[in-house]
Amino acid sequence: MVHEMKCPYCGNPDTRVIDSRPAEDGSSIRRRRSCDSCGKRFTTYEKVETIPLIVIKKDNNREQYDREKIEKGILQACYKRPVPAEVIEKTVEQIENEIFNREEKEIPSKVIGEIVMRRLKDLDEVAYVRFASVYREFKDVNTFMEELKSILDKK
Repeated sequence: MVHEMKCPYCGNPDTRVIDSRPAEDGSSIRRRRSCDSCGKRFTTYEKVETIPLIVIKKDNNREQYDREKIEKGILQACYKRPVPAEVIEKTVEQIENEIFNREEKEIPSKVIGEIVMRRLKDLDEVAYVRFASVYREFKDVNTFMEELKSILDKK
């Protein structure tokens, strides 16, 4: 089934592709289009549709994968840290690519958490410790200190 791309400005179904190239993330195609009716140009992105990924939670409940949850967790961990927004976005894309490259239909939330922590450790140590303290549910100051000590020992 072929769907025509409607112009976002005038709604005309007659648009044409004037340029195609891979998007920066490498997982989609960026297309510049021109409307035959109003002459305006716009950009669309074409992405491969994937089978929904199911996340297995700690309590064995299952829910559909949600990129926003990873973004939210990383944004909270990086709050008031010197990490630019584009670096955070790139990190989320790298995490998502790593998750989907596993080509599994289901993935434990624990695996996603470990991937996020590994990426945050390279990104910003304070953000990593913030995320780890929530993710690993540090029960007291001693477990928190053990995590800090493991970071310092690796330096």
